[in-house]
Amino acid sequence: MTEWYYAEGQQRQGPVPEQEIRQLFQRGQLTLETLVWREGMAQWAELRTKVDELQLQELATVAAEPSTGFDLRGDYAAIDNGTAPLPGTGPLSASPYSAPASDGGYVDGRPVAGGEVVYAGFWKRLAAYLIDYVILTGSSMILGAIAGLGIGGAASFAGGGSSAAEVAGQLVGALIGFGISLAYYGWFHASSGGATPGKMAIGIKVVRSNGERITLGRSIGRYFGTILSSLTLLIGYIMAAFTERKQALHDMLCDTVVVDKWAFTDQPQLQRRDLGAVAIVVLVLGGIGAIGLLAMMVAVIGMIAKMAS
Repeated sequence: MTEWYYAEGQQRQGPVPEQEIRQLFQRGQLTLETLVWREGMAQWAELRTKVDELQLQELATVAAEPSTGFDLRGDYAAIDNGTAPLPGTGPLSASPYSAPASDGGYVDGRPVAGGEVVYAGFWKRLAAYLIDYVILTGSSMILGAIAGLGIGGAASFAGGGSSAAEVAGQLVGALIGFGISLAYYGWFHASSGGATPGKMAIGIKVVRSNGERITLGRSIGRYFGTILSSLTLLIGYIMAAFTERKQALHDMLCDTVVVDKWAFTDQPQLQRRDLGAVAIVVLVLGGIGAIGLLAMMVAVIGMIAKMAS
């Protein structure tokens, strides 16, 4: 049997069976304006939009026109003991109420206000960044190498100097990398999920400070804001560890926050404050990689110093 949910103020109630939904409607506890949802619906909807689905036309019409004097709340005993006809049969075939709709996201495409919001801290954001960095570095290296080979081949064919081709190849590679990063962050942060693949893996997203989805223009502006956060010796990024809502400098400039993926939805209880297994693994691997890189740099510097002596 299909189970339904309904909104009562800012609280979600349910799941309840269809029969209970009908009872609540007949008793006046639910109205045609009540938001309802069941599994399979894309978003919450008013009960009036589900009248046809549950064949509630007659009761819904009477409920909307109480002046007729027809009492729909009369025979509670038959409903409570289960002897009332099911939808589609008998005089109650036009009986009450539809179902809840939400995909674990916004209600009717709007953020849900009033619930707890768990902001993503510095370490979660760092783990997401490391995942995105690997993805972007790999794709940029592949496309840059292809472009470099193309430029080198064209220069050789035209009889140009190898040094000029090398400089041109490096410039094109840098532009390709910048373009990929801009498109990557701009598009993913403005998408319906508000998250890059890295943030998806960690379970966080970027939204406006009021929970609204950010526009493409704001997302692109936020990307340029990250450049400013980098130019401040990364202090702009580190600010996310100390500010009240875990905002980095570019978040403050663009009125954005990074939150748990279930924040501003109808299921805020699913939010997680802990790092999570994925974030822990990514941070450990990132730490090992950073230590290895540092050790390699020290070894190279030592070799150069030894050769110079």
